[in-house]
Amino acid sequence: MAGLEGMEQPRGHAPVAAARWSPTVEDERALKAMELYGNPTEAEVLLPSRPESAATARRLAQVVVLRHWGLTPKTTEDAVLLVSELVGNAVRHTGARVFGLRLHRRRGCIRVEVRDPSRGLPCLMPVQEMDVSGRGLFLVDKLADRWGVDLLPRGKTTWFEMRVAGR
Repeated sequence: MAGLEGMEQPRGHAPVAAARWSPTVEDERALKAMELYGNPTEAEVLLPSRPESAATARRLAQVVVLRHWGLTPKTTEDAVLLVSELVGNAVRHTGARVFGLRLHRRRGCIRVEVRDPSRGLPCLMPVQEMDVSGRGLFLVDKLADRWGVDLLPRGKTTWFEMRVAGR
């Protein structure tokens, strides 16, 4: 590499990297998250309002949508991305200690809900090509078939729905 002559280059550790990012390891992490926090299809799962909880929420969504519901990898990818965006907004903008995650499936549709104690409404902002943040609701608006916010006596639920084929 230019400018790095004489410097020892990192050696590849393909077996370690492959094991760390394999679907099997991700499934194990997702199942462990479900054991620890609960199944978001059975009851609302409460997660701490910290940035690292986005990874937990993504894992929970992935194991439910792909493994339990048997939906396509594309649907799973989109749902997991949108979960991450809603969770990111809840963590970044609400000042909450915890937020709730819930996933529902009914004929032809999945619905994902993120509940937080803030009554501040999310705002869909115009996005420019060079923007490095503020794209969350833009992505939700583009990839989900419907989305919205339900105000609660103490907080709100931000949700999205996606049409899916099948049962």
